[in-house]
Amino acid sequence: MPQSLPAATRRSLLAYNLFFPLVFLALLPGFLRRMFRRGGFRENFGQRVGRYSAEARTRFATGRWWWIHSISVGETLVALKLAQELHRHDPALRLVITVTTSTGFALARDARADWLEVLYNPIDGRSIVTSALDLIHPERLILIEGEAWPNLLAECRARRIPVALVNARLSPRSERRFLKARYWIAPIFDLIDQVCVPEPTDVPRWQQLGIPAERLHVTGSIKFDSAIETNPGRTAEFRALLDSLGVRDDAPILVAGSTWAPEEKILAETLLVLRREFPKLFLIIVPRHIERSSDILRDLAPLGLRLCRRSSLPLAASADCDALLVDTTGELRDWYALATVVFVGKSLPGIAEVGGQNPAEPAALGKPIVLGPHMENFAALVDLLHYHQAAITIPDSSALTAALRDLLTNPLKRTTMGQQARAALDSHRGATNRTVEILTRSP
Repeated sequence: MPQSLPAATRRSLLAYNLFFPLVFLALLPGFLRRMFRRGGFRENFGQRVGRYSAEARTRFATGRWWWIHSISVGETLVALKLAQELHRHDPALRLVITVTTSTGFALARDARADWLEVLYNPIDGRSIVTSALDLIHPERLILIEGEAWPNLLAECRARRIPVALVNARLSPRSERRFLKARYWIAPIFDLIDQVCVPEPTDVPRWQQLGIPAERLHVTGSIKFDSAIETNPGRTAEFRALLDSLGVRDDAPILVAGSTWAPEEKILAETLLVLRREFPKLFLIIVPRHIERSSDILRDLAPLGLRLCRRSSLPLAASADCDALLVDTTGELRDWYALATVVFVGKSLPGIAEVGGQNPAEPAALGKPIVLGPHMENFAALVDLLHYHQAAITIPDSSALTAALRDLLTNPLKRTTMGQQARAALDSHRGATNRTVEILTRSP
């Protein structure tokens, strides 16, 4: 343990390193099950334990490197946006994005360039993070959203590597948990040199956890900023896929994004009811975890719904399709772009882990949005959307049909809500540039 650290930090690290192996072993079986279901877990497994190939060591032997640490697909999209802007700011800079999940890794790998490398995140063991830092020799470490790993932070402090936390998100649940453990948590957060938060209201919340005011910067959300960009080529490609399924331009499309069980069944039942009034209505389900696709197909089979899988298109396209299950990753934004109405998942009662998914992308695309009551993880954004009358929150699943019917029968309301949703995100435009300005200053 680095002896230059304050006594409180050394105490927190000692406790962490005593308990982390026990917690890690307890959670490992569940983590492995999820990873095996997602696939690709064995690929480059050595990187997770600090073992790197000779080829990797050669690639990192030269150049100035910054390390961007992310977790899954959502954070990786932020990391890629930030990496591109940093490279535009300084073309000589080289960046490495590290990711935990195989889906996030695949997304980042597709964007790899001569200045951008992709690795799996090292487990936060002292010898493992030491090996990773010895490989990369980063000038700076950038953490995305909320991943503050104690051993990694401590080793960076010992090596005088500045650490920044960007797009810093603190859910109400995490805030309560951290405040209860503030005695142990605050010394770890003190190892972070810069914290970039989306909203002014986030500043006092992070101060409660021990971050001094001079380290806090209000930049807006990169996630909201990146949501504004679309790919016209991909939109046209996906529109052609819908044409192959018999979904014409005049057909209303309900896109349900980042859904959790049992939301898919609720949406399918709602579709069957609404189709009596809107026979051309088409449902696109984009589950939060694509490894649940087989379970979703099984759950929806008794309803008699003709469900097509995105992974089978365009080879198995059929005009007899009532709904599309998107069992591929990295496409949610493109499906949102084609929506008439959007439902944002993980928000209805009855889900094992509520809190909501991010409504920024459909808002930035100017789509009318329907939400369940549980959007605690994005409370500030939802309040903003409500203030602009850009989203409808329903109390429970029984109100879903009425809310969707209202929007489907009222095109003027849909247009107005979409315009207001875009306006609500105006304050986040340029968040990526503002973050880069902070990062390129001396901490």
